Amino acid sequence: MKFPLVVVASLVAAFSVAAHAEDMSGMPMDGMQARQQAPAASAEGVIKAIDPARHTVTLAHGPVPALQWPPMTMGFAVTDAQLAGLAVGDNVVFSFRMEGSKATIVSIKK
Repeated sequence: MKFPLVVVASLVAAFSVAAHAEDMSGMPMDGMQARQQAPAASAEGVIKAIDPARHTVTLAHGPVPALQWPPMTMGFAVTDAQLAGLAVGDNVVFSFRMEGSKATIVSIKK
């Protein structure tokens, strides 16, 4: 039985696509999921302000070697749960991630 070249080429292409799909089965298909999460950086600082309505905490922190940052005072995004038990003037140790130009607290402790 002879198969036309078009039929053979179509079968080869179909099997190739199926094999490739199996190789990619564990990979995320959404571009947002494919991005790796930034590593967390750590620092020590003092709470200068807390704004629960805006979900921010302002910290005067020491150097952040992981990001080559000098000491500075800046705002960080934070959850209400992370703010529990904290007050202006507290000395804290914290870790955070940069998400674009937004710094988000991962953990914060007195």
